[in-house]
Amino acid sequence: MADAKTAIMDQKLNEHCFERCVPKPGSSLSSGESTCYTACMEKYMAAWNTVSRQYLGHVQKGVGSAGGGF
Repeated sequence: MADAKTAIMDQKLNEHCFERCVPKPGSSLSSGESTCYTACMEKYMAAWNTVSRQYLGHVQKGVGSAGGGF
């Protein structure tokens, strides 16, 4: 189940970054499109890691299982 959710999330992220950074797709990415796409993916992964660490910290403290905060 987690793998399926991860795959869906990855697909949505790829679609978001592609739509944002490649307005007119061609046979290859320009250097600007490639830079934009890479930066978009890196921002997302940094945000995801921050949220995941915060959530795991709450779960480890028992906040998540007590129904508080989220």
